[in-house]
Amino acid sequence: MDSARADLTAPSLADQERMVEAILFACEHPLSSAEIAARLPQGCDAPEALARLRQQYTGRGVNLVRVGDGYALRTAPDLGWLMQAERVEQRKLSRAAIETLAIIAYHQPATRAEIEEIRGVAVSRGTVDLLLELGWVRLGRRRQTPGRPVTFVVTDAFLDHFGLESARDLPGLQELRAAGLLDNRPMPGATASEEDDATDAPVRGQSELFED
Repeated sequence: MDSARADLTAPSLADQERMVEAILFACEHPLSSAEIAARLPQGCDAPEALARLRQQYTGRGVNLVRVGDGYALRTAPDLGWLMQAERVEQRKLSRAAIETLAIIAYHQPATRAEIEEIRGVAVSRGTVDLLLELGWVRLGRRRQTPGRPVTFVVTDAFLDHFGLESARDLPGLQELRAAGLLDNRPMPGATASEEDDATDAPVRGQSELFED
């Protein structure tokens, strides 16, 4: 197969776009530009093909979106309601899990001690294990402090689930409450000014979370 790829002359940019589209359509998880380039014939320009393809998908029912360092085809956010009939079950995370996930997302990389300091209570091993099992949180680098505690960060799967390109696109507290993901009690570690300064940008993802 490698020799057959090597014999090919560089395809036209239009053909490269079609190849990238086929790769993304068939893959169940986001792919980086380098991963896509590795699958293309020699001489292809994966970044250029991705840029052109992303522009073509603008305004369509399916969008080409960035998820962390990767790219994926996803249903347009405003059409997500059409897929609701396909959901088998919707439950919510416990408040402890929501708070832990929120702290990691907004304060990453965060150690267990830092999470507990912000929450004001101990974090159970089961809560962190659940978030790790969901694939929304992963282990980060160890802190260069006494004991070298491990840190936690959110994953591309977390960003993908909530329709975020990066952690910088996380919504403010008001948007989280408007989406029904938080109640009106103050978030742990949030000051009054942080509560008041939440932006008005719409939340782009709905959660399918688990209740303990």
